[in-house]
Amino acid sequence: MAAQFGSRLRKGAFTTAVAAAAVAALSASQAPGVTVDDQGRQSAAGTAPTPDVQADDTDTATGNSRYYTDLPPLNSPNPAPTTGTVPPPATGATESGIPATVLDAYQKAAAELRASKPGCNLPWELLAAIGKVESGQARGGRVDANGTTVGKILGPALNGNGFALIKDTDHGAYDGDTTVDRAVGPMQFIPSTWAWAGRDGNGDGLKDPNNVYDAALAAGHYLCRNGWDLSAQQDMSRAILSYNNSQDYLSTVLTWLEYYRKGTHEIPDGTGTLPSHPSDTGTSGPNPGPTTTPPAQHPSPGTPRPGGTTPPKPGKPGTPATPGKPTTPGTPAPKPTPTDTVDHLERTNADKPTAMAGDAFTQRIGARAETKGGKAVAKVRIRFSIDGDTDTTFAGGEKVAAVLTDTSGVALAPALQAGEKTGDVTVHAAVVGRMVPAVAYTATVTERAADALARTSDTKQTCVAGGTFADQIEVKATYKGAAAGQVAATATLIKSGDDPSENDKGPYFKDADGKTVRTLKDLHTDANGLLKLPKLYADDTTGTFLLRITTAGGATLTVELTVTAPDATGSPSPSPSGGSSSSPSPSPSSSPSASPSA
Repeated sequence: MAAQFGSRLRKGAFTTAVAAAAVAALSASQAPGVTVDDQGRQSAAGTAPTPDVQADDTDTATGNSRYYTDLPPLNSPNPAPTTGTVPPPATGATESGIPATVLDAYQKAAAELRASKPGCNLPWELLAAIGKVESGQARGGRVDANGTTVGKILGPALNGNGFALIKDTDHGAYDGDTTVDRAVGPMQFIPSTWAWAGRDGNGDGLKDPNNVYDAALAAGHYLCRNGWDLSAQQDMSRAILSYNNSQDYLSTVLTWLEYYRKGTHEIPDGTGTLPSHPSDTGTSGPNPGPTTTPPAQHPSPGTPRPGGTTPPKPGKPGTPATPGKPTTPGTPAPKPTPTDTVDHLERTNADKPTAMAGDAFTQRIGARAETKGGKAVAKVRIRFSIDGDTDTTFAGGEKVAAVLTDTSGVALAPALQAGEKTGDVTVHAAVVGRMVPAVAYTATVTERAADALARTSDTKQTCVAGGTFADQIEVKATYKGAAAGQVAATATLIKSGDDPSENDKGPYFKDADGKTVRTLKDLHTDANGLLKLPKLYADDTTGTFLLRITTAGGATLTVELTVTAPDATGSPSPSPSGGSSSSPSPSPSSSPSASPSA
């Protein structure tokens, strides 16, 4: 599909020698293969793209739908004025500006991604560049106070006539078309992609592709999936090509990205310049698409029209076209897509994946697409979704992932990453664009565990009756030889090796109120598997006592504690480390009932 875009792109009009000279200068500083019209606006030329990734049309955000090839004015904008200032009156000021609400949506989405996926390094200017190329910044910022477009912005019918054939996946809920799909909204998501990529960016509880806040946040998460770092050019290119798999699209977006990075400014909503060079037609002037389905009320006076002309009247809202049907007798019907031939899905394995909290699952979840006769079907998009109240995700932090089946009909979901919530996790695999029963996997997240415990010191634990043990006990937990971090543990002073019940005499811990406790619960090792117990104290009972430490997973360690009596003079017995384990004996003037200091 991507290769078709190149043959459809057309050069803009060269009307003056100045424009021709500008193109020569542009070639050294802007994207390759551009033309300039007599207004100083650029558009991408019709060179055939050579995609460096291969993607099915349903495996992109837009379904490789129409986009705008207009490029920025030749003169780069001045450094951005502060928000709310009046844009400069220089030529190109309107075109270089971004409508206020749309700009706010881009910047808020990028800020959210900086917090939730800091490794992605998403610049808000990339969202602005894609928004410009996809919809001309929501048709020049024609949005209401909540950021919802005034009328739906719809791409062309993806009926196989000049574009991909993507049959209806949303029953017309988003695009009003119950036959085939269309790209929807200011960021031009196809319904099947929005179903898993959609986000609520303005906190109203809805995920609306026609809302610029929702669409911008969804685009940000879409570009930040797969663990991509957008500060690296290779990952940046991959992310953009995953939005629309065309090298011309990539070049156009990157050109706007660099333009906005040099500076832009806020302009009033509804005053943005509309682009005029769609990717699939050689005509200039008002762009026939993406089309805008008008709202019930008429646009307010003064709403800008591209080129000062009246746009063509759109069809009746909610009345879908009849794409895909032959327009002339004898025209063959479109060939069935691989998706059309899928009869059912099969699980790729019968095991129940298991992982400890915080770990990656070693077993991959997969699904095989088959025809009714059991033949494998390649190039079918399978959507994997993690359902239920769980913090388990796929690698990269997403709960939904779409993967194409390979030549054996198998699609493997990205590796599962267990969260901290334990219990069962359900993962469903379904065919995108076809009503086929999904298959389900149940994965289990177990609590973090250790299989071995060891002290970090071999110092003997000895204390005089009524005193304080000199050294705090520290242990290290491991699992299969590696440090076991964040593992739950319990420490109990037990009666004997054969009786693990809690002792009622001998050494003890103190709680926050200074009261005696002989069992400590809710302990956890640190990230390095280390656990340091609080101080231990001795009552007036002498002898040998046992402290038992256990962890989730069954690791156990028993530490011997010795409590000795004071010598005949009342002096404390020395500890093995050379220090005193109790305070000095009372002076002759002390009360006979005074006990050693704890």
